[in-house]
Amino acid sequence: MQAPLRLFISAVLLLLASAFSASAAPAAKVPTADPVIETLEPLMAAEFALQAGRLEEASRWYLQAALAADDEALTERATRIALLSRDDESAARLLELWRSQGGNSVNFLGAEASLALRRGDERKAQRFLVQLLGMPGDEGWRQVLGVMIAGARDPAQSSRVLEGLVRRGSIPPTLQAWLAFGGLAQRLEQPELAERIVAEVLKRFPGEPRVALLRVSQLREARRPDEAREVLASIAERAGDDDELRLAIAYEYDTLGDLAAAEATLARGEQDDQTYGLRASLLARAKDNAALLALYEELRARGQVPDPRRRLLLGQVAEFLKRYDEALNWYQGVPGGAQRVPAMLRSANVLHELDRADEAFAQLREMQADASTTDTARRDAYLLEASLHERDEDAAAEKDAFSRGLAAFPDDLEILYARALSWERGDDIPRAEADLRRILVIDPESVAALNALGYTLADRTDRYQEALELINRARAAEPDNAAITDSYGWVLYRLGRNDEALVALRQAFALQKDAEIAAHLAEVLWELGRHDEARKYLEEAERIDPDNRALKRVQEMIAP
Repeated sequence: MQAPLRLFISAVLLLLASAFSASAAPAAKVPTADPVIETLEPLMAAEFALQAGRLEEASRWYLQAALAADDEALTERATRIALLSRDDESAARLLELWRSQGGNSVNFLGAEASLALRRGDERKAQRFLVQLLGMPGDEGWRQVLGVMIAGARDPAQSSRVLEGLVRRGSIPPTLQAWLAFGGLAQRLEQPELAERIVAEVLKRFPGEPRVALLRVSQLREARRPDEAREVLASIAERAGDDDELRLAIAYEYDTLGDLAAAEATLARGEQDDQTYGLRASLLARAKDNAALLALYEELRARGQVPDPRRRLLLGQVAEFLKRYDEALNWYQGVPGGAQRVPAMLRSANVLHELDRADEAFAQLREMQADASTTDTARRDAYLLEASLHERDEDAAAEKDAFSRGLAAFPDDLEILYARALSWERGDDIPRAEADLRRILVIDPESVAALNALGYTLADRTDRYQEALELINRARAAEPDNAAITDSYGWVLYRLGRNDEALVALRQAFALQKDAEIAAHLAEVLWELGRHDEARKYLEEAERIDPDNRALKRVQEMIAP
């Protein structure tokens, strides 16, 4: 709940208490209509409905409370819930009220634009979006990005509006804004529009290497990797003194699957433990042991008695090289400080790799019993122990580690959540549900637990309406969260609302390119008979994460 609204509710409660106190004394006539009660009753009903995940009901109650209170903070919250529940009639009334209260903020204009898009009035939406884009600073154009992804009815509508904004020259004259809208065009899967924006950016910001990065991502999305590499090569040498640019170029090479080029880019310029660590990770993923060994020797040569951070890094590189005895020596040589706990945890992992599991578990038990260390470190020792038992496929020992962890840290949310996911992986849905509900008793606002439980019920049971209510609670807290939007689309699909599901899943994929979201999109598209488009998303999911469970399920479903 937003702070202004909490203060407002507190004020209402105080007024109500004053009213009751006044009623205890002798008084003349009492008005038949109490404005405090007129506001408080629908507000409480709205909050109860929201906590139950009944957004449509919450929207109606919030409208009544906002009309009675005439408070801008409450009107803003009511408008957001109305838009989220797709209650356009209430949203329109609330926006009229908000306007009368002097509404002209970024959030107000964004809400106006979202409702106009929802109703198909793109010209009106553009007027509000132009106002936002004309605001000083970044807040206005960032609001426009959110509206274009989450407020529009579909990507085609967003593309038409974005094209209009580009055509009329409304994009702010800053490189960051142009790059953001170019990226939006790509996420909306509109290559022609992205091409136009890239051309405009090249004209406005000639010679700027970050523009080349936009071109690279465009070529990558168009499945033209060789051309993307050529563009990257043309700017890589200029990145030595610009750490941010160097990381961005390395990221693009990594995304293209060219791990060696990503590592070579990071090797340019001044080196620190962060760049060394990233380079080691890239070389390990590329399985380039010769280059990784050279990096290891370079690190060892940079001082006979490295500091704790360097010892930790050397241990990690040795672990990548599977030189576990050396890794163990480095980890055990970390003397103290912030690096001591991660080194102890990593050394337990190394002992497990050396088939010295008894020693690994003994070390973790010692950490768990060490009252001188932090609670976080002790808790992490239980989590790592459970993870190692999972790797050993010893379900009983894994659950025992969770149980002992919860005995030491009753109702610890991290342990409960990890155990819930473990139950779900093992197809024990009742126990997974029990742990997630226990989290929600402790922390009713836990968005992660709300989403995990809602998705689990949608995916693994037929309790779809209950799942929808849980996911709606998470959506009310984080409406632009890609994972939650994906869960929302998935439960809509389970409810047979395929067209609505497709809209939500496209929004989720625009927010985050994720294998599971792509697999969900593919399944819905396949169900709708759009098989070619479904295969495109399956290819995308396989490129991102070929081992994803949702992807494998769809592949099995459509296999001839």
